[in-house]
Amino acid sequence: MKSLIKALYLKFLRAKLGGTRYARRLGVKVGEGCRIYISSFGSEPWLIEIGDRVTITSGVRIITHDGSTWLMRDEKGRRFLYRKVEIGNDVFIGLNSIILPGVRVGNNCIIAAGSVVIKSIPDGSIVGGNPARIIGSYDEYKNKVMNEYVSEEDIDSSLSYQDRILKVLDKNMKPNLEGK
Repeated sequence: MKSLIKALYLKFLRAKLGGTRYARRLGVKVGEGCRIYISSFGSEPWLIEIGDRVTITSGVRIITHDGSTWLMRDEKGRRFLYRKVEIGNDVFIGLNSIILPGVRVGNNCIIAAGSVVIKSIPDGSIVGGNPARIIGSYDEYKNKVMNEYVSEEDIDSSLSYQDRILKVLDKNMKPNLEGK
């Protein structure tokens, strides 16, 4: 019964506080100007540090322990591994990505949707894949976005959301994958 009451209380807090405030309530260290769209921070939320202006999209998992150690035991008992996860400033973590224990994400980084981050990411990197690999530079991507993408000023806010998006929609499709 206690676990049901606790689960309901946590659900109430998530809804009332929102992602950033809820994370702080759990013990996650969260910087300023963050957008956090997850409510699960694992069993050791106090081992997670998030910098300023970080976006964590839905489905992201941040893991601070190695659960496979459950299988390793001897006369001294089970073994455990806990590690912090540190996320720098100005970071975007894409949908359904997984960040494993001991990973440090540098400043000005983008983690592509669905990435599995098993190693630390240096400042200014874009990573993607499983396992995640460096696929680009933050500065190069920023230059492309600033020069080629639609600005806030270009979007007619008097239109409905759907109409303003359709008005600025990029109709180009990505090229086909190439075989080796």
